This record gives sequence, C-alpha cells and structure tokens, in this order.
Amino acid sequence: MSNQDLIHQIDAILPQTQCTKCGYDGCLPYATAIVNEQAPINRCPPGGEAGIAQLANITGLPVIALDTSCGEAQALQVAVIDEDHCIGCTLCIRACPVDAIIGANKFMHTVIPDLCSGCDLCIPVCPVDCIQMIPANKEWSRLDADNARQRHQHRAKRLAIQAKIEEERLNQHSSRPSDILASADIVAENLHTEDQQSGILEENKVASQAKSAAIAMALARARARRQSS
Repeated sequence: MSNQDLIHQIDAILPQTQCTKCGYDGCLPYATAIVNEQAPINRCPPGGEAGIAQLANITGLPVIALDTSCGEAQALQVAVIDEDHCIGCTLCIRACPVDAIIGANKFMHTVIPDLCSGCDLCIPVCPVDCIQMIPANKEWSRLDADNARQRHQHRAKRLAIQAKIEEERLNQHSSRPSDILASADIVAENLHTEDQQSGILEENKVASQAKSAAIAMALARARARRQSS
C-alpha cells in the first residue's frame, strides 16, 4: 500500500469534525502526519478510544490512551447562537470549517444543527459571546463525517479562489504606479543618452545642463515615489 493510499484510509477513519484539536489544520493534515510518523494516533478527541483502536488496526501501531492535552472525548455537541445578541459580524461564519453557519454581514446568523460538527471553533471568535455548545442528542455518523469532509473541501476551494482573486486585484493596483514610474525612468534615461550621442550637449551646453538637471530631479522624484508606495 502506498503512503497516499494509507493517508486516504486513515482520513476515512477520522471523524471529519475539522476541529484542529489534534494540532493540525484538519483531519487530512493529521492523517498525513500520522503516515509520515510526525504525529501519534491518539490526538483525536472526537474519535475517542474507538477511533484510536481503528487507527492502530490500519497502521499496525499499538493502541495507546487518548492524549487528553488535545481535549477529552465527549458526546457530540452543536453550536447555538443567541439570536438576540448576535451583531452579524460574520466572524463565526469565517471560522466554521464545515459551512454550518448561515447569515450575512450585520444580519443575524444561525447554526444549522444537522451540519454542525461540534468543533467549537466559532466560540473564541465571537466578540459578544453569544454562542454556546449544547448536547446534540445524536451520534456523529459516518455519513455525517463524509458530508462534513465534502463541505470542508468545497470551503477550502472557495477560499483559495477568493484569495487568488484578491491577490490579483492587489497586484494590479500595486503594479500600475511602479510600472508607470519605471517606464518614465527608462524614457528619461534614453533621452539623456540620445542627447549625449547626438552632440546636443556640446552644441548647447547650458541648455543641456539644465535639461540634465531636470531629468535627474524627475528621476529622483519618481524613485522616491516608487520607494514610498
């Protein structure tokens, strides 16, 4: 079995809550770390002892106790937003790794209970402390995990596209002034060189010196603007 196949098999075992309690940015990075022998198999509180046993079976590693520094195993919880106190800041929406929160800027947000993985990543980012975790009164099923993985992957793709668009926008705005100034430098320096080669500097030394000084000042101002931008 290749390492990539093993990573996918381990990822299929993990609960896909994307809670990052293991110390990695999601279940797939944790699965990769296990295969690369960079992390033990006992750092997933949502998976609990049963999850550790499954990981031990597939990796051939011994069963070990859950590392409680990552958190305690507990029954599934879901987030609930106190709608009377929600200010619509969207920070919880951005923090949710499985797109389980809906809402818009300056409008009330709501958690979709059936989609919430109980990761509690929305709790620390809420500026008004209007989110709490309550018992889900259900178990996190394999189907829930598979659906959460898909939503997490779609979210990652969406964020990557948005980041690329924003980077291109910033690059366009930042490159235009420097491109113009760089072109001005080249034109001014070429004019100065042509004057020297054509003998104008010798024929009209005073005028040429004034022109050269003006060019030098223009170049200095252009470079100063470029460095400050």
